[in-house]
Amino acid sequence: MVTLALVRDTFREALTRKIFWVLFGLSTLMILFFLFLLKIDIVAGATATVSLFGRPTRGSPDVNRMVRGVYGGIATFLYTFGMFLAVFASAGLVPSVLEPGRIELLLSKPLSRAHLLLGRFLGNILLVSLNSIYLVLGVWTILGAKTGIWSPVFLIAIATTTFIFAVLLSVVVLIGVTLESAAAATMITVALMIISPILAQTNLMMRLLSSEWSRNLWRALYYTFPKVYELGKMTLDAIQSGTFAGFTPIWTSALFGILMLGAALWIFQRRDF
Repeated sequence: MVTLALVRDTFREALTRKIFWVLFGLSTLMILFFLFLLKIDIVAGATATVSLFGRPTRGSPDVNRMVRGVYGGIATFLYTFGMFLAVFASAGLVPSVLEPGRIELLLSKPLSRAHLLLGRFLGNILLVSLNSIYLVLGVWTILGAKTGIWSPVFLIAIATTTFIFAVLLSVVVLIGVTLESAAAATMITVALMIISPILAQTNLMMRLLSSEWSRNLWRALYYTFPKVYELGKMTLDAIQSGTFAGFTPIWTSALFGILMLGAALWIFQRRDF
């Protein structure tokens, strides 16, 4: 009951931040685009007439390929612009709890510090996962109804988006607890997102780096930091070609998130307020 109250409180506070409404607004625009502006008429199996803004394009390529391309575009949005907005909107939620007066009031209540921090963490994840469910299910339902092609693999974008956000949110929570700065939490977390595709070029860098110590350093950085790029690519590959590259990006990212959240809980338990 206490956990639900903490999650509800986090949910309410998060909704007062306009960026979350922007995130849901962009998702709504995408859904409306596919609902009203994109008209697809199936003709003779794989051939279709696609009408965009009322202007038909005849003899379109395989409809399945077109639908997979749309799914890939939505997944890319969730992993890039959508993820950035979610991190940016979440960054201030932990420092806001630590404000003088508020933290003393919260700690005076019969609940543990771990309970308090995990409630904020879960509330953020709930909000972002609801947006992912809203967008993915909305587009999936509309395209399925228009084309007759129901590809359940697209729904994994909900799970992977929520997962990688939870990993990144653990960094936001750690920075929020230690530095109490929303700006620092945003910059460090976004930096992890930016360097992820660079570190992913491990095979290339093993050939370019001239010394063994530099190659070992690159490998250490690659396996230490979350695999945002690889998880996004895995999702696209699964949606568009049905391939799966393996579990390494998943378990290494999960381990990183657990360690970051554990460190945040440890620091929060020992701080004086």
